[in-house]
Amino acid sequence: MQFEYKTIEKPIENTLLKEKGSKFIGFAFPVNNEEELKAALEKIRAEHPKATHHCYAFRMGLNGENYRANDDGEPSGSAGLPIYNQLLANDITNVLVISVRYYGGTKLGVSGLVKAYKESAKITLEEANIVTKELETEIEIAFNFNQQNVIFTLLSKYDAKVLNFDADENCVVTASLKLSQKKTSQTNCPRCSIFLLN
Repeated sequence: MQFEYKTIEKPIENTLLKEKGSKFIGFAFPVNNEEELKAALEKIRAEHPKATHHCYAFRMGLNGENYRANDDGEPSGSAGLPIYNQLLANDITNVLVISVRYYGGTKLGVSGLVKAYKESAKITLEEANIVTKELETEIEIAFNFNQQNVIFTLLSKYDAKVLNFDADENCVVTASLKLSQKKTSQTNCPRCSIFLLN
């Protein structure tokens, strides 16, 4: 089973490509869900309301199974697909790449557009630091107050990050755990009840 994927470390903004008077401004964002994706798209549309086109492509999911290429009014396949192909070329997922075009008065033709959008995505991703991330899952552990030390020792052993801790007679801790560690950790505390949150 695969437990890691490659993505970009942080957003890249405002890379510039000029082609026959047209300007192509590139952006790349690490995204983990639909909300982050929509927020990034809305941010760029708000920053560039007068742009002729906001073309983009994204891949999400461990194997990039959730993806989309959007031409935003450019001829079919001339913008979103060349951007998407750069995500594939870099073997990255959980990434959104947007290329904002300001039309400069000279038509580029379909082959010219394909070349420009590909180049815009390429120079944007060349500025990104590509990192390998491990998949994580959230777990919730319910236990008696006197088991606290055992639980926190185990969480530390499996490099889990505590997100929330309710200390009561019956304690509940929510933690983020690397997926590769999940199976091992579930078998180590038979007296605790562990619930996976996703």
